[in-house]
Amino acid sequence: MAVKVNIVLDADVKEEMDRLVASGSRSRLINEALRKELLLIRRRQLSERLDALRAKSDPVSTQEVVELLKRDRTRR
Repeated sequence: MAVKVNIVLDADVKEEMDRLVASGSRSRLINEALRKELLLIRRRQLSERLDALRAKSDPVSTQEVVELLKRDRTRR
């Protein structure tokens, strides 16, 4: 469901959008650009969480990972 919002754009961004994007497509453009940016933000935050967990954890060899995965798969 679409919701109408008010936003403030820099004048140069607005001018370029007006010049390059048809008036019926501007909301879609902004929505898609915002979705992409939000995805990047989520990925960055998750990456930071993983880095924090990695810093707390002891290193694990590839062989140990393989063995743990095999063991986990047999539990199903």
